[in-house]
Amino acid sequence: MKRFFFTFAFILLLCSTAQARTITDDSGRSISFDKPFTRIISLYGAHTENLFSLGLDEQIIGVSTGEDYPAAALNRPTFNARDGVEKFLAAKPDLVLIRPMHMRAYAGLWNALARHGITVVSLQPGSMDAMFDYWRTLGALTGRQIKAEGMIENFRDGIRRAEDRLATIPMEERPGVFFESIHSKSATFSPGSMPLFVLEKAGGINVAADARPRHGTNIADYGLERLLDKGNKIDVYLAQRGTMNDVSVKQIVNSPAASRIKAVLTRNVFLVDEHLVSRPTLRLLEGIDTVFQLLHP
Repeated sequence: MKRFFFTFAFILLLCSTAQARTITDDSGRSISFDKPFTRIISLYGAHTENLFSLGLDEQIIGVSTGEDYPAAALNRPTFNARDGVEKFLAAKPDLVLIRPMHMRAYAGLWNALARHGITVVSLQPGSMDAMFDYWRTLGALTGRQIKAEGMIENFRDGIRRAEDRLATIPMEERPGVFFESIHSKSATFSPGSMPLFVLEKAGGINVAADARPRHGTNIADYGLERLLDKGNKIDVYLAQRGTMNDVSVKQIVNSPAASRIKAVLTRNVFLVDEHLVSRPTLRLLEGIDTVFQLLHP
């Protein structure tokens, strides 16, 4: 009987160990957990969107301020990193999802939550290569690994369809494009970034391929002088529009020396919702379709 008890206990221990998981977040911290998190506060719109895509409607108990997608997110209580510890504790989350910028700026808050047994995970993929790993991490944290793999396969299917569509358009018929990230700085995007992936799959040629990242971000300073030097090669001028770049077509076409940009003269200046081109979500496929229609009307 004693031998049976110890054998049974050992099996239980093995099962428990097998279920334990450890992930490394984007702030370099190792996080271990032995069961899926079920009461989640998301402080980044992309986290929120992806959690809903994973089917976690009931597990999302709080979201960041300014959420706009999906519609169900608008009905959740809102939080931000400037809220006091007490507000978070009152909601009784077991997981708070943030970004590395939040981790650096509000370390005291996250440390306080950790002392109360709340897990804080910092995630934000900076490239397409990292996006699938990010989705898999969200799946692991929430017990939705199979669903995460389904998201990846759906995305790959969408990319295959986009590539099949592009196969009918010769390279010489694809327009040269400047893709603006921050208007006031004449900035574009870094090589390998999501917006430039969207541009490529939509059939545009990036005229600012010589841009280099700024401070390890997806933003690349370009400057007005270099932009104007490429002016006659810019068939289409795109600008992301949103919190990062609150700009209008009128502002762009009235910029200094904008008349030296071919796209301004031909009235091919367009704005694109930043959520469709800069967030690591399934809606990047919608972004590709949107940009394709602008480039190949």
